[in-house]
Amino acid sequence: MLGVVTAAVAGLLLLLLLLRDRLFPFLWADLGAFLALGGAAARCRRRLSRRPAVTLLEVFQEHARRQPHRPLLLFQDEVYTYRDVEQRSSRAAHVFSQRLGLQPGQTVAVFLPNEPTYVWTWLALAKLGCSMACLNYNVRGQALLHALAAAQATFVLASAGVHLGSAGSPPGIIEEPNHDALGTHLTRAPTWELQDALEEVLPDLQRDGIKVFYLSSTSPTPGVEALLPAIEAASDKPLPSHHRAGITANSKAIYIYTSGTTGLPKAAVITELKLMMVASLGRICGIRGTDHIYTTLPLYHSAGLLIGVGGCLEMGATCVLRSKFSASQFWDDCRRYNVTVIQYVGELMRYLCNTPKRDNDQKHGVRLAVGNGLRAEVWKEFLQRFGPISIWELYGATEGNAGFINYTGKIGAVGRANPFLKSFAPFELIKYNVEQDEPVRDERGLCIRVRPGETGLLVIKITKNTPFHGYAGDSKKTEKKILRDVLAKGDTFFNSGDLLMMDHEKFVYFQDRVGDTFRWKGENVATTEVEATLAMVNFIQEVNVYGVSVPGCEGKCGMAAIRLKPGMSFEGENLYAFTKETLPSYAAPRFVRVQEALEITGTFKQCKGNLVREGFDPTIIKDPLFFRDEKKKSYVPMNTDIYAAIQEAKINLEVSNSIGA
Repeated sequence: MLGVVTAAVAGLLLLLLLLRDRLFPFLWADLGAFLALGGAAARCRRRLSRRPAVTLLEVFQEHARRQPHRPLLLFQDEVYTYRDVEQRSSRAAHVFSQRLGLQPGQTVAVFLPNEPTYVWTWLALAKLGCSMACLNYNVRGQALLHALAAAQATFVLASAGVHLGSAGSPPGIIEEPNHDALGTHLTRAPTWELQDALEEVLPDLQRDGIKVFYLSSTSPTPGVEALLPAIEAASDKPLPSHHRAGITANSKAIYIYTSGTTGLPKAAVITELKLMMVASLGRICGIRGTDHIYTTLPLYHSAGLLIGVGGCLEMGATCVLRSKFSASQFWDDCRRYNVTVIQYVGELMRYLCNTPKRDNDQKHGVRLAVGNGLRAEVWKEFLQRFGPISIWELYGATEGNAGFINYTGKIGAVGRANPFLKSFAPFELIKYNVEQDEPVRDERGLCIRVRPGETGLLVIKITKNTPFHGYAGDSKKTEKKILRDVLAKGDTFFNSGDLLMMDHEKFVYFQDRVGDTFRWKGENVATTEVEATLAMVNFIQEVNVYGVSVPGCEGKCGMAAIRLKPGMSFEGENLYAFTKETLPSYAAPRFVRVQEALEITGTFKQCKGNLVREGFDPTIIKDPLFFRDEKKKSYVPMNTDIYAAIQEAKINLEVSNSIGA
């Protein structure tokens, strides 16, 4: 009898083994990801549980001892080894301690462009047990003062200006090739200097007792000392350990600010544990200590600083740092510096695909790309053009308590609902009312899960394993990100503010931001889906879709800002026919605005705020405007007569419309 049972069990196990690929096609990938992520988390917690705690700083210092001559930073024609950065950060720490009187636990804001100074300043502050607030170098005036107040920074370490490139543009500005103008601009003019921004608010800073110093050889501003001469003359001996005696896993290491596109910047708290776990993402994605990682992203952003530079400090790898992203020089840089890993965010990959094709497009050593925000259509084009590069798409908010990793390479997905990982980082996709801007609740007052294939709001449970640390100095905004009574009375979840969809294979796809999705004709319109469709039009280079208010109409009406491909013209009839064929009637944009450049943030995310505010008024907008005329089956030039007719409800946009209807 025992033999029969044993044989039956063995047969069942064999059958399951043979059918595993059909029944559980992603079992081994899910299990591998779970083990990799779980192992990384355990390693980080184990390091930080020691006394004294082993933080990312100590990991870097161990690499500096083991491989002192390995380059840590390649910047323009400069090479900084691990020993160079260790010694320079020690010199700076001695000066910060003795001249500035910095004490453990204080917060110091850095107002610096992408340059090696940023890295050794970060490490110097860490050696003193101080937190670093990473100011966005685009902020000005009240936004700058607000950012400093939020993190309770008492010192500002700044650059007097920036080293302008050949195009005369500051870090983060896209340099445009001669015959392929990318036509995308950031939110600041290309002639600013950080010195001007500081001098504008200097009286306010002095009034509030905030001290400002330049990390340069001379100071152009009266009353502001330049620290570089003292740093160069200082000792490079290791700092006494007492500066970091109180560091724990929950100590505040860094403040990263949100982009501030919808309001004043919020200071997200990054603890020592979160810093180390984010820096470990590179290891999970397959980055090796021998890699050269190309970072063109701004270091005030978590992707550039924590994943890019932080990942190098964790792995002992080399960071190829660039002051600004340039599509025309991207691949030349990759060849020059022997780059093996590239970083991307937002629209960056699209800009690479928009450059003129070259014979050497696939002649490079890049094997891995790590980032977020890569759209499916760009993903396919990128691989087809630049070769078989392994793309690891990530999803997560700087302030968020968990995220996703696309470890299978599924094009368009941000990750998977890994059943093993979900037990440690529980998340849900819940029904969301776009018009009322709140989750849908049942008769018990609890949220409702969406079904596979339906779009829902991503919420992540707040637990010991997935804590939410919120925003410094802003308890109201912190509370606003917490959703209560989601699945049971008394539970708490982090509100991501993002709408995602999970398919029947448990792949997860980003759909839209809550504030970007709009409702028209009783239907939700996801801007990302419409953008992906319009991007296939032969004369459209870039597109940004948003909703605008129309008098007398419920919800918001669709509008698209586009940039034309070089040498192409707007074709109203063709666009009408294409949208009629490919989009539901409620999703087809009623208005089109043709721009020479589409506005983006410093992290390559499209800006919609100004477009929404300006609407479709031809008396305000000087760009060419077009209106969807159902009778003429075309997008026709918008004029004041059409605008007046819409305002007076003579044209009903909620039904099939035509001029004079």
